[in-house]
Amino acid sequence: MDIGNRIKKYREINGLSQEELADRIFVSRPTISNWETNKFYPDIQSICMLCNVFAVSLDDFIKGDVEKMKKIISEKEMNNYNRISVLFTIEIMIVLFSAYPLINFLRIPGVIIWSVLLIIGLIMSHKIEKIHQKYDIRTYKEIVAFTEQRSLSKDEIIEEKAKRPYQKVLLLILSGLIAILVYVMLELLIG
Repeated sequence: MDIGNRIKKYREINGLSQEELADRIFVSRPTISNWETNKFYPDIQSICMLCNVFAVSLDDFIKGDVEKMKKIISEKEMNNYNRISVLFTIEIMIVLFSAYPLINFLRIPGVIIWSVLLIIGLIMSHKIEKIHQKYDIRTYKEIVAFTEQRSLSKDEIIEEKAKRPYQKVLLLILSGLIAILVYVMLELLIG
């Protein structure tokens, strides 16, 4: 994506600092910096505000990026993302339900096995987050829909909203599991 370079170019042409631009479109200065370095892609509302500030058309501002977005949200990318998410869910369930039997019956070897399973889950979680950061799928879908002069369908909105709480619950469960692991390891080592 090339929007970061365009934001920086138009900002400099208009003689604005990152702070001034941030104030005009109601975001933080680090947000502008993240956009300019292509760490994150602005949402559709921010893009529209940037177009107004820079007095440039939406088509000129996001030219080329829309086709890349369409490729990213293609079936292949989405299937890969969904497959990894399902594997992650299965792995987390295994970690969750194997903790007690492994630790209770195998003691120290069980803690080691369970720790390995937990580490695999953390690695998968990190991979999912990297994919999500690299391809801001919800933002891309909204921008593509906007440029096609349509809204996201109800199914697309529900699908995207459903992913977010699911991830937060899994992170909460994972945090609890880590706390349990620390407690059990201390019990085994001390007791």
